[in-house]
Amino acid sequence: MFLENVKTVILLAILTGLLYGICYLLHIPPVIAIILALIPNLIAYLYCDKFVLWGYNARIIDEHELPQLHRMVEKIAIKAGIPKPRIAIIETPTPNAFATGRDPKNAVVAVTTGILNLLSPEELEGVIAHEIGHILHRDILISSLVATLAGAIMYIADWLHLSLLFGFEREEEENPLSLVATLAFLVLAPIAATIIQLAISRQREFYADEEGGKLSNPIYLANALAKLENGVSVYPMERGSPSTAHMFIVNPFKGEVIAKLFSTHPPTEERIKRLLELARRMGIHTAIKY
Repeated sequence: MFLENVKTVILLAILTGLLYGICYLLHIPPVIAIILALIPNLIAYLYCDKFVLWGYNARIIDEHELPQLHRMVEKIAIKAGIPKPRIAIIETPTPNAFATGRDPKNAVVAVTTGILNLLSPEELEGVIAHEIGHILHRDILISSLVATLAGAIMYIADWLHLSLLFGFEREEEENPLSLVATLAFLVLAPIAATIIQLAISRQREFYADEEGGKLSNPIYLANALAKLENGVSVYPMERGSPSTAHMFIVNPFKGEVIAKLFSTHPPTEERIKRLLELARRMGIHTAIKY
C-alpha cells in the first residue's frame, strides 16, 4: 500500500509541475486556471453521490431489502473502522459495482442486479471490500483533486487554441522558439494530463484491491474480477457516461478496444496476479476459480 501511495503522490507532483510550468511559459497566474477548473469539480465532489446515482437510476434500499447484503456491508465497514455506507441497487444485467460519496459519513456502495446474480456470496464480499477500500482511502477526494489539476491544464489549452484560432496577438509570434513551445504544449499537455490522470486511477484500483483483499479474502476478490471481466464482455453497460468508468470495479463499457495507456483500470490479469500474491503472503492457499 505504501508503494501505491508513493506512486500517486509522484504522479500528482508531476501533474502539478506540468500545470505550473505551462502557466510560467504562458505568463498565466496558475490560480486563475485552478479556480476555473475547481468550480465544476467542487460541485461534482460535493454532490457526486446524487449525480452518479441519478445518472444510473440507482435506488437506495433499506435494511429490510436484501438483508444479507446489508449484513455483508456492515461487517466489512466495521472491520475498516468506518460508518456503514448506504446501499444502492442499479437495475441492469451488467455485473458491476462502485462506491461514491465525498467522505465515509456520506458514502454509498452501489451494486447492479447483474452482479448479485453472477457472484457467489464470498465473491460479492470481496467486491464490497474493494469498494469500501475506496471509501476508506478517500479516493473520491483524490480523483476530484486530480480532475481539478488536469482540468486546469485543459482550460489553458482551450484558451490557447482559441487565441491562435482567432489570431490574437501574442509576443510568441515574434519569437519562433516560444511559438514552437506554445504549439507543442497545445498538442502534448492535454495528452500528458490525461495519461497522468488515468495512471492515478489505475494506481487507486490496485490500492483498493489490496485493501479489499485484507478486509475480506484476496481469493474472493480475484474470483470476482475474473467473473466480472467475462460478465461485462457479455453484458456491457448500455446507459451512463464513459466519464464515470473509473468509478466501477471493472470498466463497464466494452464497445471498443482501449490502449492500456488510456485505460481507467489496470489489466484484470495483473490485478488477479497481485491478489494471488497477497493471498500467498497472508497464508491463504484456496485455489482461484475461473
